[in-house]
Amino acid sequence: SIRFFDQLVTSVGEETMAGVPSEFVLEQNYPNPFNPVTQIRFGLPSAARVVLRVYNVVGQEIARLVDGEMSAGYHTVNWDGRTLTGSIASSGMYFYTLNASSIADGKRSTTTKKMLLVR
Repeated sequence: SIRFFDQLVTSVGEETMAGVPSEFVLEQNYPNPFNPVTQIRFGLPSAARVVLRVYNVVGQEIARLVDGEMSAGYHTVNWDGRTLTGSIASSGMYFYTLNASSIADGKRSTTTKKMLLVR
């Protein structure tokens, strides 16, 4: 154990390769709430087929930010609040979902988070 600023540290997390997570990761968008643009960051442990969608509160897909194969590592996507048709989304709560399927071993992940657009 190690004492650090009068706190006892009993373990240290496993170190991972820089830039490549050990599992699928979907981070909270930043900034949140946002206007006019937000960033969504996600990580892939291996190359994967990825779909990143934005839904309104009634479950309708309003934007598709990523749809295709991506390499392992962390990726950042910006959303400017525009819908599939190019119109500007109204103020409110939205959900973004990352669906990822590893190309190498078929492992799948689906994660959803919420964000707030304030116009």
